[in-house]
Amino acid sequence: APSLRLPLSSSPQGVRRSNSPQIHSISELMETANEVSKMTIAHEIIVNHDFKLQEVNLSPNSLESRVKETVHKAFWDNLKEQLFKVPPDYSHAIKLLQEIKETLLSLLLPRQTRLKSQIEESLDIELIKQEAEHGALDIPKLTTYILGTMAMLCAPIRDEEIQSLRIMADPVHLLREIFRVLNLMKMDMVNFTIQSIRPHLLEHSVQYERKKFQELLNKLPGRYRRVSNGHLLDYSLAYTTDWLHKAVTKVSNSDLLPSSSTSGTNGPSVPTSPISAGKVSFIHSPTAVLNQAYMDLLDWELGREHYPETMLMDKARLHALQVEVNQLVIIASVLLVSSNICGNELFSSPGCGNRLKRVIKALLEGLPDIRSENALMDISNQIHMEVNAILNQLGHPALSTDKAASLKGQLRNLEDKNNAVRVLIEQRIQTFLRHCLYPGGQNAKNLLQGLTPIQEELLEIGQRFGSLIHHNRQVFGPYYSEILKKLLLPGAKSETGKVSS
Repeated sequence: APSLRLPLSSSPQGVRRSNSPQIHSISELMETANEVSKMTIAHEIIVNHDFKLQEVNLSPNSLESRVKETVHKAFWDNLKEQLFKVPPDYSHAIKLLQEIKETLLSLLLPRQTRLKSQIEESLDIELIKQEAEHGALDIPKLTTYILGTMAMLCAPIRDEEIQSLRIMADPVHLLREIFRVLNLMKMDMVNFTIQSIRPHLLEHSVQYERKKFQELLNKLPGRYRRVSNGHLLDYSLAYTTDWLHKAVTKVSNSDLLPSSSTSGTNGPSVPTSPISAGKVSFIHSPTAVLNQAYMDLLDWELGREHYPETMLMDKARLHALQVEVNQLVIIASVLLVSSNICGNELFSSPGCGNRLKRVIKALLEGLPDIRSENALMDISNQIHMEVNAILNQLGHPALSTDKAASLKGQLRNLEDKNNAVRVLIEQRIQTFLRHCLYPGGQNAKNLLQGLTPIQEELLEIGQRFGSLIHHNRQVFGPYYSEILKKLLLPGAKSETGKVSS
């Protein structure tokens, strides 16, 4: 779970500790970690509709994997040795049967009282112990009953695995596989429960997350104080405030318009006093500032800036979106340059655009964001080859030497983030995503002009981004309103400028 703890030994620029750190006990730290974990899981279930628990797959060469394999092998070898003794030693086998019984009972729904009674009766551990003492324990009979019960309780996806267990003759191997499949069934049950409680979580998630977040803030070992316009402000969301302050600065720079203008480009603003040379300053719309802050997260330099506390649970998700957006900028830029040089006749041929898009995607797949530009050398060479292949299929001659050189050169020039084509595509994508932040997307689909080749991917990213931000705005809106009130109206005493959701 992402940590919401603020640093103890160092402070963000312009921030100082108001009192000495408090010492917390191990139990308090564990309790806090547990609360963070619960809040993170609840948040994940809400924002990720594909969320499910999965079995941990250890790397085969890892130390943990080797230790686990060695211990398990020793355990099952010992069980085999006990069962093949004369007379057999059933002490370990009985403990395994007890665990199997408990697992089967844990998979039952409350209404399955009759099946519960059957399991209690058929896997009566006291009776099994007596049978073992008198040499009358029938392991195959018990495993047959266990498999039949598992078949009744399992999800359809496990039917084939349980069928394969029925033909196993080695009792040790069979018991081992029963445990493996039971663990999968427990995971299935947990995921079924998650899907069942999602509607309930959706109904209460905003209040739950906000309450838990406030409880965590209250446990912080001290508070920060910052000097702002001559006033000391006490708060715990230092990095969130820095993030919003930078957004205010950006919106301020974009809102320094000629006096004939009546509003800024980022939302409704109220003019105040003149600055100079016919320009005016504005009291900015809190919603416009917050939207700018959200957009800044798609251009975040990880490792160089502290992430806002209110966005930590979505840090990995937003970084993944950032990488996808940057790759779409490159894909759309490459396709636009290629179309301009090679002509619409080529790109209007069936499947041409999709074919080239698949090639670019394949070359960008798995690359860290910082290396995407470096891939343009390979992309330019591959696009040249693909274009010539398509021209050949259409019965046209290959690109001339001059056109080929122009194509490769202009594609490689896209490495420069200030390249005119790249800047144009990036601005269009940013405008589309910004509109996705408003309720209903404010007809964002109408802003896809010139982005047709990546329209499908962009709509999907816009939906994910908008949904994620909408939830965050609902949960943390009161915090943002309070911070923005202090940043935009430092002298205000009443609550104004609330952030809309």
